Amino acid sequence: MKKSVKPNGLKIALYLLMVGVMLYVVVYMPTPYLIYQPGSAEEVRPMIQVENSDPVEEGTFMMTTVSASYANMALLMLSAFNPNAEVVKKAEKMGDQSKDEYAATQVYYMNSSQSSAMEAAYREGDIEYSIKPAYVFVMSISENSTNAKHFRPGDKLIKIDGQPTEDNDKIASLLSGKSIGEVVSVELERKGKTVEEQVKLVSIKDEKTGTERPGLGVLIATMQEVQPADPGHTIHFADTNIGGPSAGLIFTLEIYNQLTEGDLTKGYRVAGTGTIDKTGAVGPIGGVKHKIVAADRKKADFFFVPRKNYDEAKKRADRIKTSMELIPVDDLQDAVDYLEKLPPKR
Repeated sequence: MKKSVKPNGLKIALYLLMVGVMLYVVVYMPTPYLIYQPGSAEEVRPMIQVENSDPVEEGTFMMTTVSASYANMALLMLSAFNPNAEVVKKAEKMGDQSKDEYAATQVYYMNSSQSSAMEAAYREGDIEYSIKPAYVFVMSISENSTNAKHFRPGDKLIKIDGQPTEDNDKIASLLSGKSIGEVVSVELERKGKTVEEQVKLVSIKDEKTGTERPGLGVLIATMQEVQPADPGHTIHFADTNIGGPSAGLIFTLEIYNQLTEGDLTKGYRVAGTGTIDKTGAVGPIGGVKHKIVAADRKKADFFFVPRKNYDEAKKRADRIKTSMELIPVDDLQDAVDYLEKLPPKR
């Protein structure tokens, strides 16, 4: 009778090690690439509420997004078989920002987009409004900053030594009487929770004068609040996980539709993209070819596209053979005029 051969322990260990290495390389090993592909086309009505608004909206306005993924080897291999996938280098999109800093920047852009949309809609509707600072937002922290442990990108800076810090000027005023190396109490809001840190002031070089002054050692930006003269026209935005500035035009159309009588949608599914400023000027964006696909998947009838993005959008629209009509626009008035001339959808 032959004896059964027991598995060699060393061979099993080497086999498991090889599997572990392959798993790491394919799934966990970071790469210098991002994968962009069509995201979603989401109705903005649930995101925006205007006090005393006109409730009639037979159709819908849809913002479009691009899906961005940090690529591992598995995703890179799969992207080769996806005609809508686009592989780009992280450095081209993110520069030297970390993931958290990039995410915070996108939140800032979204907030700015919402503020500009409110201003543009109020101006279009001849509604008086004013601007006031809302809060200060931490954008990024220098890797060499000794205060990096106290802050996170996306923190809201609420108070310094118990005094409110609603904008950059107020912070400069509060720190003007301090000395470099002095410790101040900083109140932050981080992911909905209050955090208090004891922060040592560092030397900041004033770009205008070249002199040194005490500072926190972080890059900050002031978020603004747009307030109508008549509280009955107040606008509320719901929190979303979407970042970036490209929903400005669609936000403005939705706000304007709620502020004014009648229904601009007229029963149509209206998608689009484009930045907007307070004057109503529509600016170009990135990833329009992916947004065309996202809008087509949600059966959009029309797609408003910044004129500078039109050629790229038309090329992708022709490739996917969509029946959706592309409408190039330079400003808000172009979009409003187009919608007002449309017959109601049957």
